[in-house]
Amino acid sequence: MKRLIRSFGFAFKGLQYATASQLNFRIHLVASIVVIGLGFALQISVDEWQWIMLSITLVLVTELLNTAIETLTDLVSPTYNIKAGHVKDVSAGAVVVAAAFAFITGLIIFIPKLLLLLPHAA
Repeated sequence: MKRLIRSFGFAFKGLQYATASQLNFRIHLVASIVVIGLGFALQISVDEWQWIMLSITLVLVTELLNTAIETLTDLVSPTYNIKAGHVKDVSAGAVVVAAAFAFITGLIIFIPKLLLLLPHAA
């Protein structure tokens, strides 16, 4: 049991490190909070909440993996190496793909609801 509790401690330490050291992770956290607030304000359905939560999770997980890969790459290749650069670029690309998925998902869910709030032209 002690080992399990310690493993959670390490996990939270990793989240703390990513939050403290990675601007993009903090931006994604703020965007997540805004989207969750918008979801409550627009009373999205349970199915829509599942897509929103999947999108948020996907972006945050890929951002965490990107941070881990970049940190490990810097450790094993402290000087410039073109292949190390490719590794970092590909892991950053994974974040872009996840963020694009999340953005498009948000547009699909929120645009129709926001359009309903606009006054109709006469």
